[in-house]
Amino acid sequence: MIDIKFLRENPDVVKENIKKKFQDSKLPLVDEVIALDLESRKIKGQADDLRAQRNKYSKEIGKLFSQGKREEAEEMKKLVTEKGEELAALEEKEAELSKKVTDIMMVIPNIIDETVPIGKDDSENVEIERYGEPVVPDFEIPYHTEIMEKLNGIDLDSARKVAGNGFYYLMGDIARLHSAVISYARDFMIDRGFTYCVPPFMIRSNVVTGVMSFAEMEAMMYKIEGEDLYLIGTSEHSMIGKFIDTINKEKDLPYTLTSYSPCFRKEKGAHGIEERGVYRIHQFEKQEMVVVCKPDESKMWFEKLWQNTVDLFRTLDIPVRTLECCSGDLADLKVKSIDVEAWSPRQQKYFEVGSCSNLSDAQARRLKIRVHGEDGSKYFAHTLNNTVVAPPRMLIAFLENNLNEDGSINIPEALRPYMGGKEKITP
Repeated sequence: MIDIKFLRENPDVVKENIKKKFQDSKLPLVDEVIALDLESRKIKGQADDLRAQRNKYSKEIGKLFSQGKREEAEEMKKLVTEKGEELAALEEKEAELSKKVTDIMMVIPNIIDETVPIGKDDSENVEIERYGEPVVPDFEIPYHTEIMEKLNGIDLDSARKVAGNGFYYLMGDIARLHSAVISYARDFMIDRGFTYCVPPFMIRSNVVTGVMSFAEMEAMMYKIEGEDLYLIGTSEHSMIGKFIDTINKEKDLPYTLTSYSPCFRKEKGAHGIEERGVYRIHQFEKQEMVVVCKPDESKMWFEKLWQNTVDLFRTLDIPVRTLECCSGDLADLKVKSIDVEAWSPRQQKYFEVGSCSNLSDAQARRLKIRVHGEDGSKYFAHTLNNTVVAPPRMLIAFLENNLNEDGSINIPEALRPYMGGKEKITP
């Protein structure tokens, strides 16, 4: 959410940003919120004046009583009551207008970084750099669930009976590989100075609306019936929520956290849920990284975060590339985002395995995550997040890139301590 003061002073900049995101239907909202904000501030001024008058009259009442002027005091009391009723009406109107302003501001997209490429959707995202040499072996690579099935590593049929499409049972060495990747990613990030955290897997609605847009919430989140709780779609939600309504000492920043959690997603939309695969599913596990920092350090941390993911995948012999998300592919709270994509030898193309985002002060403004500067100033922090690894999607890239013709899977050296020293998984 952008600053209402910035919008008030720079309406043309906000409108141009909306156009860059190809959301022209939102253009009228800028003038609408300016008008509502003006009315809200006018009402607030009237309410402040009434409060001052009421306080003045209240003090006079005591003086009149002490002087024995009871009738005058009683008349003054009636006046105070009238002013109180007027004030209550104004406060109700002020709250109503304030809510309307906030509701609209929650829909207006954040100002994107000037370096973001302009494009309508993900087809216009821009490749930045490739890491590792993509290899296509001279033998056919089966579909990822076929690889797992030959290793007795997955049971989709039973999961479908138990929970429906979009769920799975991982078994044996594949289940162990899944856990090994998560554990390795945890230690990889700890070695890079991040603090490990296991957060709550459910969050309240005020945290949900603080970390994402309404459209994202509707498409992603599972609501717990009868309670003000949602299952998290990623641990970033809990991790940013950890700082809700806090004033943090500048000297303590940045907070660099890496978190583990299961993730639950409706996966509504055009992609749907594939019956055979585990690329897009309702439940998975994830290692995440989150940073809360000073505004002038967020660009630096953004570069560090996506590089961490690239480095981790390269230690597992998986070629990757980075892709800059264009303006139309950015969620409304994001100012800049880079996807990390892994090479798929079977499809002979890259596919997304992680996403790094800089949200500037948008989440912090919604959640009131403030910083107390050493110079006495107070300002909103910047928040960033990035995927370390998210199996089983990451397992697709791992299995395809480490598959041998005989169906066995090579275990890279970095992962062997987490696999009991195994160098291969064999059928």
